[in-house]
Amino acid sequence: MLERLNQAMEHIESHLDQRIEVADLARIAVTSEYHFRRLFSALAGIPLSEYIRRRRLTVAGAEVLGGERTLLEVAVRYGYTSGEAFARAFRAMHGVGPGEVRRTGASLRSQPRMSFRLVVEGSSSMRYKVVEKDEFRVVGRKARVPLVHEGVNPAIATFIREIGRETLQRIESLSDQEPEGIISVSDDLDATRAEGTELDYYHGVVTRAAVPEDMDALTVSAGTWAVFESSGPFPQTLQHLWRDVFTQWFPSNPYQSRPGPEILRTRLSQDGTRADAELWIPVERTAL
Repeated sequence: MLERLNQAMEHIESHLDQRIEVADLARIAVTSEYHFRRLFSALAGIPLSEYIRRRRLTVAGAEVLGGERTLLEVAVRYGYTSGEAFARAFRAMHGVGPGEVRRTGASLRSQPRMSFRLVVEGSSSMRYKVVEKDEFRVVGRKARVPLVHEGVNPAIATFIREIGRETLQRIESLSDQEPEGIISVSDDLDATRAEGTELDYYHGVVTRAAVPEDMDALTVSAGTWAVFESSGPFPQTLQHLWRDVFTQWFPSNPYQSRPGPEILRTRLSQDGTRADAELWIPVERTAL
C-alpha cells in the first residue's frame, strides 16, 4: 500500500503544472477516491488539496526567483486564472508578493516533497473487530460544527451542555443495540477534512424505536464496520485512535474506508481525565 501511495506522490510531482485528478491518484494507489483523501490526510497531517497547493506555490516561487518567465506566465502555468489570484495565493504562503520577490530576492517558504514509509515501533497493539450490521438509525440531537483536529471541540462541548440532563436521559433510554448507550456521530464531513470545515454532529443512540418529535434522526445503510478499542487520557486518546486507524491499521489490512458516518462511543472516568473509546469506521474489503 505504501509503495502505491508513493507512486501517487510521484504522479503529483510530475503534474504540478497540469490538472491533477484525485481519481488518477486513487487509481495509482488502487483504492477509492474517498479512502485516498482520508488516508492521505491522516498520513500527511494536511488535506491533499492543501499539499498540492503548497507544492505548486513552492515550485512557482523558484520560477519567480529564476526570472525566465513573466509573473503572468508563472501564474497560468500553475493553474491561476489571473495575476491577482496568483499574487494572493503566493502572499498567503510566502508572506510576500511575487513582484517583490522578483525585485528584492526575498526569502520564500517551502513545502517539501512528501513520501511515506512504515516505521515499526512494536510498542502497542490495536484491538479491533470487523462486524456486519443491518441498516440502523441514530436518534438524538444534531448540530453543524467545525472540525477540530486537536483538543476539545468547543462547539461540540457547548452543544452537549445545552441539550440538558433530562433530554440526555430520554435519549439514552432509547438505546437498544450496539454500539450501546450515548454515542457521538460525525457525518457529512468535507472531503478535504481540513480543520475548520464543517460536519454534522449527532449526540444520540442507535435504536429501532420511533423518533420523538423533538429529536433528529440519521438512517445508516447496512454494511461492514471495523470497530476499534482504546483507553487513555481524554481527549487525546480519541483523536489519536482515529489517527492510528488510518496510519497503521489501514495500510496493514485488506480494507479501505467507505462513505458513511463515524461513530464514537466514549466512557469517561469520574474525574474526566481518562476515557475508554470505541470507534466504528465504515469499511469494505479491497481486492487482493
